[in-house]
Amino acid sequence: MTPILFIEQVLNGLQFGVMLFLMAAGLTLVFGVMGLINLAHGSLYMVGAFAAAAVAGATGSFLLALMAALTAAAAAGALVELVVIRRLYARDHLDQVLATFALILIFSEGTRWAFGSFPLFLDLPGYLSGPVTLPGGIEYPLYRLTLIVTGLVIAAGLFWLISGTRLGIRIRAGESDREMIAALGVDISKLYTVVFALGAALAGLAGAMVGAIQSVQVGMGEPVLILAFVVIVIGGIGSIKGALVGALLVGLTDTLGGLLLPEVFKLFMETSAASSTGSALASMLIYILMAGVLIWKPQGLFGGQT
Repeated sequence: MTPILFIEQVLNGLQFGVMLFLMAAGLTLVFGVMGLINLAHGSLYMVGAFAAAAVAGATGSFLLALMAALTAAAAAGALVELVVIRRLYARDHLDQVLATFALILIFSEGTRWAFGSFPLFLDLPGYLSGPVTLPGGIEYPLYRLTLIVTGLVIAAGLFWLISGTRLGIRIRAGESDREMIAALGVDISKLYTVVFALGAALAGLAGAMVGAIQSVQVGMGEPVLILAFVVIVIGGIGSIKGALVGALLVGLTDTLGGLLLPEVFKLFMETSAASSTGSALASMLIYILMAGVLIWKPQGLFGGQT
């Protein structure tokens, strides 16, 4: 394995990680502030991807497609919170799981009815196509590099929103003591709707941006949702910092594990099954990482921190 290949895979892991962060950030906000287990978060990711693909196909504008993804996912999130989620805050987690699982089925069948069962494809604009030459002569796809930079900028903006704005103060207060801020005159229902819509918008944006790399299809959000849950368990529920660190750890572990473990097993096992054994273990690495973090810190790396 060459150093250039290793660096390319590190960048791929960072790109995967920042996209997971966009999913996990909204999920950890909703769970941390509202105490709600939202299995339908992956469906909002899918809504953003389909909205972007539809608008890009109709207008040819990638920027309009991203705006459509943000708008559609935020609107769908706000609607879901107003119509369904608002009735679940006082219910136990089993009711929340069952209701949001039903939302997955509704979103999946509704999307299939609206767009059909065949995958859609989101074409990259010319100004984001092709490779860019990095220091050391490394050629890396410009769009993937743009995803990394965009994800980190959004992460910085989210940190600022949570720690440096009036809305962020209310979100953190709602996470600590929702009854107290309601008694102080904050409209807790409106705050919950805003938080849910914000989380949905982040998920929809992630779906749109990843949709330009892979096909857009029904059910694409569920595998990402599983990884997002792994991220927030590693990082600590309710922690934006934890979501970012956990997402980067998962992204790098998944990408580099799939690259390095088959090579390691080939060195120590002189059989035809060495590569497949390494690949099988690589697919388990992120769950091994999660188990190790929970043994070391049961609350996650940044549990209890924003």
